[in-house]
Amino acid sequence: MRSDGRRIDEIRPVKVDRGCLKHAEGSLLIEIGETRVLCTATVEEKVPLFLRATGQGWVTAEYGMLPRATKTRTPRESVTGRASGRTFEIQRLIGRSLRAVIDLTRLGERTVLIDCDVIQADGGTRTTAITGAFVAMADALSRLQENDQLHGPLLKDFVAGVSVGHVNGELLLDLNYAEDSMAEVDMNIVMTGSGKFVEVQGTAEEVPFNKVELDQMLDLATRGIDQLVGLQRQLLGAEINGLKM
Repeated sequence: MRSDGRRIDEIRPVKVDRGCLKHAEGSLLIEIGETRVLCTATVEEKVPLFLRATGQGWVTAEYGMLPRATKTRTPRESVTGRASGRTFEIQRLIGRSLRAVIDLTRLGERTVLIDCDVIQADGGTRTTAITGAFVAMADALSRLQENDQLHGPLLKDFVAGVSVGHVNGELLLDLNYAEDSMAEVDMNIVMTGSGKFVEVQGTAEEVPFNKVELDQMLDLATRGIDQLVGLQRQLLGAEINGLKM
């Protein structure tokens, strides 16, 4: 048992409040353990310059952390004058993950803008953001289809993220901050509902890992992703955007 009472292969409790914002085409507050992320999806009738006149859409993301999302206050990046390297890395990861499961041609020359704002951080903010952002994007696309602005299947698969790591010699699923901060190996995995990998980010702290351990971490992450995708299926219903459940 871990400090919070979970088994080593158990994800933290997940809560989702969909449609929590009035104006966004898709919105939700997702809580995984004590990590809380507000995800919104906005649809704009334009695309970046490099996609104009191509008939193809785009999905991009912005990520931020509120000053008191952590134990000590972090200055707003708008005050410091630029986004940190970590912020750029995470928002590019979110965008890549969502583009992997959407038919950008059927989207047409539209952009889906995803905003992920961390209200409270306790480990796994980037993977929580990806898991929630997919549902927010799906809700936004459904609204466009209901308004007869989009036709045909748009989503090709589900996508979710989870962390795994070696902590004090134990392989753990879905690390909280205390576990993450003392992990010998920390890995973030993003996968589709059909079991394909979108991103594998693994880092060893002083203790390198071998292929057998890598395979064990990937297997454990797959079990966690299956649970998160199962939750997404429950939230989105029998069929969404042409993607059969």
